Amino acid sequence: MGGELSGRVLAVDPGDARIGLAISDEGRTVARPLRVLRHESREKDSAAIAAEADRMGANLILVGFPLDEDGKPGPQARKALRLADSLRAQTSVAVETWDESGSTVEAASVDPSQRTLDARAAAVFLQDYLNAQIV
Repeated sequence: MGGELSGRVLAVDPGDARIGLAISDEGRTVARPLRVLRHESREKDSAAIAAEADRMGANLILVGFPLDEDGKPGPQARKALRLADSLRAQTSVAVETWDESGSTVEAASVDPSQRTLDARAAAVFLQDYLNAQIV
C-alpha cells in the first residue's frame, strides 16, 4: 500500500468544479471532512493540495479514483490519475489512489447539503481506506 502506518492522510476527491479534502487523525483511525477547494487548473490545484498536506502534516495524499459500474477506469478516473501525477511532481509526500466509487452518493445520503458534499465524500472514501488498513 505504501506510505507509513501512522501519520495523517489527506484525501482528495477531485471534481470538475470542486475538490473535496478530508484528513485523518495521526493514528489513522478516523476521517473527517476538511474543506472544499474550487477547481482552477491541474497545476494550481496540485499546488494548493500540496500546501494543504504540508499545513496539516500529512505524510500521505490519497486521491479518489472512481471506477465505473464494470470496475474499470473511466474519464474521471483518468483525470484523477493525472492529478496524482501532478501532485507527485509538486511534493515529496507519498501519493496513492483509492477507489472512491459511491462516496458522493453515500455522503449525500447522510446530509444532502451541497456546500460541504465534496469534503464529506472525501471523508467517506478516506474512512474506507483507513478501515482497510486495519485488516
